[in-house]
Amino acid sequence: MSSDDLLKKVKKLREITGVGFKDCKNAIDETKGDIEKSIELLRKKGIAKAGKRMERIAAEGLVCIHEQDNKFSMVEINSETDFVAKNIEFINFAEEVSKLSLIKSGKMEDILQTTMANKKKVQDNLIDLISKIGEKITLRRSAFIGKDKFINFSYMHSSLKQNVGKLGVLLSLETTKPKDMIKDLGKQLAMQVAALSPLAIDKDDLDQKILKKEKEIIIEELKNSGKDTKIVEKITLGKLNKFISENTLLNQEWILEPKKRVKDILKAVAGKDKIEIKKFIRFKVGEGI
Repeated sequence: MSSDDLLKKVKKLREITGVGFKDCKNAIDETKGDIEKSIELLRKKGIAKAGKRMERIAAEGLVCIHEQDNKFSMVEINSETDFVAKNIEFINFAEEVSKLSLIKSGKMEDILQTTMANKKKVQDNLIDLISKIGEKITLRRSAFIGKDKFINFSYMHSSLKQNVGKLGVLLSLETTKPKDMIKDLGKQLAMQVAALSPLAIDKDDLDQKILKKEKEIIIEELKNSGKDTKIVEKITLGKLNKFISENTLLNQEWILEPKKRVKDILKAVAGKDKIEIKKFIRFKVGEGI
């Protein structure tokens, strides 16, 4: 690895973890330049703070939501700079693609081949926009919810305009209550997802690979901190349970009343009826890129 490449990787690792130059350089050297492995190594050594996800946000762009008759679509379109993301042509393109996403049930391959208002396909208009603006622009991902037996909701955080912003959420509830009685709850749940970014609805829905990896990191960190082997297992269980609570929607603290859990709120609002979260989708511009 050249000196320039090494410095770039060290800089990137410092931005992600907040760890000092020397420790970052040692981690890069030890992992032969692998950023993800370097993050994991720093966490195991207890140098980088633990979090559910170590990620870097490098892309700009917009998230757009479109709604019609209890059906919702959401798309993320990325640009290189925030300046371009505020360009009126970029916004208009993103909004129209979001509408087409609803028609095509969020299927990306179908969206790209769909004809837009100017009689050109989405794919061709995307190329034209790249050529005109002079930046890399990508239609990154799309989502759709629309089952009739569910009541669906959306939320856009810090909107640039209606249903256009940087962080969007779609959420589905199954309930025996009429929609007007759970309208506020649905919106608040979508806000909860936006604010606290859960990984799953409940413990059983969590990816077991994530839990296994988190457990390994916790154990290694405790061993490196000099904890007695006898109490490592007990502390690990406690930390793992905390990780599950913080990353599963039903077990998170309710943002509007932190002394209660989301599942407690659902139970209280449901009363003798049923309210069940069936699905949520969260798009944040550039997340994971």
